[in-house]
Amino acid sequence: MLSTKYNPSEVEGKWYQYWMENGFFHAKPNPDKEPYTVVIPPPNVTGVLHMGHMLNNTIQDVLVRKARMEGKEACWVPGTDHASIATEAKVVAMLRERGIKKSDLSREDFLKYAWEWKEKYGGIILEQLKKLGASCDWDRTKFTMDPDYYDAVIDVFIDLHKKGYIYRGLRMVNWDPLGKTALSDDEVIHKEVQSKLYYIKYAIEGSKDEFVTVATVRPETIMADAAICVNPNDERYKHLKGKRAIIPLINRAIPIIEDDYVTMDFGTGCLKVTPAHDMNDYELGRKHNLEVLDILNEDGTLNSKAQIFIGEDRFIARKKIAKELEAKECLAKTEDYTSSVGFSERTDAVIEPRLSLQWFLKMDTITKPALEHVMNDDIQLIPAKFKNTYNHWMSNVRDWCISRQLWWGHRIPAWFDESGDYVVAKTEQEAIELFKSKKPGASIKITQETDVMDTWFSSWLWPTAVFDTTIFKDGNKGNEDLNYFYPTNDLVTAPEILFFWVARMIIAGYEYRGEKPFKNVYLTGIVRDKQGRKMSKSLGNSPDPLDLIANFGADAVRTGMLFSSPAGNDLLYDDKLVEQGRNFANKIWNAFRLVKGLDVSISITSKENEVAIEWFDLKLQESLIEFNDHLSKFRISDALHSIYKLIWDDFCAWYLEMIKPEYGQPIDKLTYDKTVEFFEVLLKSLHPFMPFLTEELWHELKYRESNDCIIVASWPSFNIKDQESKTNILDKMPPKIKLSVFENVKQGIAFVRKKRQEQGFKNIEKSLIIIDSGKLGDAAIEKLKFFIEKLSDSKIVKEIQGETHKDFFGDMHWHIEKRNTDVAKDREALLKDLEYQKGFMFKVDQKLSNEKFVNSAPPQVIEMERKKKADAEAKIKALEESLSRL
Repeated sequence: MLSTKYNPSEVEGKWYQYWMENGFFHAKPNPDKEPYTVVIPPPNVTGVLHMGHMLNNTIQDVLVRKARMEGKEACWVPGTDHASIATEAKVVAMLRERGIKKSDLSREDFLKYAWEWKEKYGGIILEQLKKLGASCDWDRTKFTMDPDYYDAVIDVFIDLHKKGYIYRGLRMVNWDPLGKTALSDDEVIHKEVQSKLYYIKYAIEGSKDEFVTVATVRPETIMADAAICVNPNDERYKHLKGKRAIIPLINRAIPIIEDDYVTMDFGTGCLKVTPAHDMNDYELGRKHNLEVLDILNEDGTLNSKAQIFIGEDRFIARKKIAKELEAKECLAKTEDYTSSVGFSERTDAVIEPRLSLQWFLKMDTITKPALEHVMNDDIQLIPAKFKNTYNHWMSNVRDWCISRQLWWGHRIPAWFDESGDYVVAKTEQEAIELFKSKKPGASIKITQETDVMDTWFSSWLWPTAVFDTTIFKDGNKGNEDLNYFYPTNDLVTAPEILFFWVARMIIAGYEYRGEKPFKNVYLTGIVRDKQGRKMSKSLGNSPDPLDLIANFGADAVRTGMLFSSPAGNDLLYDDKLVEQGRNFANKIWNAFRLVKGLDVSISITSKENEVAIEWFDLKLQESLIEFNDHLSKFRISDALHSIYKLIWDDFCAWYLEMIKPEYGQPIDKLTYDKTVEFFEVLLKSLHPFMPFLTEELWHELKYRESNDCIIVASWPSFNIKDQESKTNILDKMPPKIKLSVFENVKQGIAFVRKKRQEQGFKNIEKSLIIIDSGKLGDAAIEKLKFFIEKLSDSKIVKEIQGETHKDFFGDMHWHIEKRNTDVAKDREALLKDLEYQKGFMFKVDQKLSNEKFVNSAPPQVIEMERKKKADAEAKIKALEESLSRL
């Protein structure tokens, strides 16, 4: 006996295991099939499933499952990213708990701990994706530190260095003092921060009372000042030309220089130039040949060059220096100030500009194909609004800092001799041979570069390397997998990594395959809470996805996420969305119970049911056209709403009600078989969104062979042809026009139901519908009679009589009249209902006026009570209006 409610926990694990055991997720090159390929945006190996992953991977699974049902060789490649900064931070934290310092370990020992951590925690997120129903080809799971993938990354570095794209240079970089590594510009998140603007007085050398005042937000860097700069057109400071100023607290003299870079109307018009600690100051310092004095250690503390507050953290030093300046009367004033501050995308530490010797990839030439092929739509960004952003970034791209001062990652294959010269080679032996050719006869002793490559330098190879890691060597044409599955079809990812990852994959695709890595890039929005805040652990506003799956079922969570997720626009998450998904699952389950519970007779026929079948067949075909159009244009949310409405309203609320026999009576076999056929089409259409429920009902609906699963069933076909038949008027109509007539009748029935409710016609055995049939004629009305009389509980009269209420639908005028009613009974029923509603609202009002209840109850409970009150008020108003008409 089927339960009255769908129980996901009894279904999901069973079917996922079945799909896995029967190899439904696995793909291999098949010349008889069109390939459909998706590569997963590899989550960090440190990660666990969050709401953004849920949205992203549900969309991918919808696309992959649909392609599989369309008969394509659907390949969804999963994997994880080694995440250099994040993983190393996790390992360092683990070691700290064990009382071990990273600085006390050799590189080799540290990496042993890192691999230990990865083996213990690294696969968690992929296992969690299985709970969601992700139909990935798990046999193809890739990790960016797999030995063959590692080799591929090294090969690419060597190749690009040979081509002259990679170089080593002393440059100002973004430094993460917590991660103790350089970052690229794209890994810096800028935030508006409330801070202070400090007005500091610098005495003029050789003068007793003259000084200049400089406004800065970073007084802790004054010890690294190399000059004071003024605009040459600023009359206020012309007399200072050629003079020197004294840095307060340390009494070091620095020159006063002129440059039109300085804005005269900002602050005081004087700029302190600190070449070692500001990107713009560094360029100004190079122009004027200024000293570069770095006063910060790699962890953001002051070093001995600062002379004062040595060893103090930069922000603690800021406060102490401000107090010292004030004590010595060198601080003119402070002001509240909002400034844009860079934060590390990985550690959230405030970025410190730092002069550092790093490895860079030239981006001016290698990026050109990637810009051209997106702007001409060879690769489509969805939604297209992101093209402008992409164009701006790619047109103003800066060289990519690809080195990181970490141990976990792909070690840069550069080797240094004792004089500091270097070669780039894959192995130590190859490096030695290169040095011998450059320095014949010399004694060669070499060491390898300690830095690793930026994580994105490995993941930019993802669409290629997941299939073939040898393609990056000269002359390799690619293996069978790569040549079949590449280019991939659709990439689903978040807009915030459009430049970190997407643009770079496109660059690598054209560099190493001469071809785009994917055809479409679907950019999802950010999952936010009801207040519009981005969901995060720190805010505590994000539900645990696994708890949601346990409580509501994976299908409910998947549909809940997709009910409100248009491409590129943020999703405002609410538990009600998932509840709606659960209710939808239960609605389908109950519809199945109704169909499965019907007694079927082969000895009866039903002309009336033929009308219902004809209508729903047309409605189904029309809806499938709309549904597939949405999917083809990546309107995933719209597609779901389309199939949701078709099932909930048209199939359950209308069609099943039309064909349902009287209690205890059988249904004719033709109607039953057609209903099962309709149900199968609906389940197949819904399968990409709700895979578990649909697979369960597919097998319950009728007997299937063991491998006859919905996951590999054929995708529903659809076609509405404007053909004419030769029977009555309604039959002669083209299907689209005929469908509009059926829809008009539906609207008319809804109109009658509404009016009967408003008028309080509760005691009328049958209300009366009067129709002016217009162009349809009596034959058509007779055919629709079943529709009207059964579903509106009304009797049809074709001739026009009086008019009480009227509406117009197509060729039919609808009139409804109140006949043979008992006014006293109507009034009594309405008054009884009114009394109940007023009593109900009184109780709700009492709750809402109770201050203790309002302050202690959860927000969703308060919201529910307010909705109850609003509903009661609406009902009371309708009842009072009905009474006034009696």
